[in-house]
Amino acid sequence: MKRLDKTEITFKILSYVLLTIFALACLYPFIFVVMNSISGRDYVDQAKVSIIPLGFQLSAYAEVFTTKAFWLSYCNAFFITIYGTAVSMLVGITGAYALSKKRLLFGRGFNFMLTLTMWFNAGMIPTYQNFLRFGVTNRYMFIIALGFNAFNIILLRNYFSGVPTEIEEAATIDGATEFQILLRVYVPMSKSSIVTVAMFYAVARWNGYIWGQMLLKPSDQPLTCYLNLYMENTIKNMSEGSATLSYSLYSLRYAFIVCSIIPVIVVYPKLQKYFAAGVNVGGVKE
Repeated sequence: MKRLDKTEITFKILSYVLLTIFALACLYPFIFVVMNSISGRDYVDQAKVSIIPLGFQLSAYAEVFTTKAFWLSYCNAFFITIYGTAVSMLVGITGAYALSKKRLLFGRGFNFMLTLTMWFNAGMIPTYQNFLRFGVTNRYMFIIALGFNAFNIILLRNYFSGVPTEIEEAATIDGATEFQILLRVYVPMSKSSIVTVAMFYAVARWNGYIWGQMLLKPSDQPLTCYLNLYMENTIKNMSEGSATLSYSLYSLRYAFIVCSIIPVIVVYPKLQKYFAAGVNVGGVKE
């Protein structure tokens, strides 16, 4: 086993120390929110809670679980995220596969127009007017209208371009159609890139706020819209009777936040292994 010299040992120690500090700095806000959401009213209002709960209580979470509007927006967020990601991936995979082929007629022109949309766009107001003109005022049209992203399609196109042509030729000789080649050759070989792009779409749908707030009616709006508007209204309406509550209104705010990020905490660690590989391989090819 190779012995490390003093320089390498010092470097490793400094690296681990800095990474530990960075990890704790990233973790602290989440711990702070969780601890304040389960601490007693007086301790939270007096800003005495940091990383240890004081005056333990779960009444704030009980209030969250009985707020129907919150769970309706939660369901809307799941609907938009799941089906929106599925539609976007359908468009992205088929489009990227076609654009990765040199035999595509006017392929250079299509690739240029795709890239052009990343440089120039009509702006928010014209885009908003177009959405209204095409009736993007419900969840279904909303999913279709936001189902296209040039950057993600380019990531998939670059990955598909790196698949050896010999494999495709062998599949063609065996009688495979274009759709069979896409589904049985390109998709399995591009799993890491596809999962990465799907994560990009899912996070964008889950955290999306602006267009949901501008286009959708309140009963169709996702979770982020509720957290920004309706949670504030709920807290304001409860402020008159807050003196009799066993929890702080800040604890209620934090409880809403904790409940809203649970799906991300559950899903992301399981997909993280695909993330770096998909970005690195899909982003460097021409």
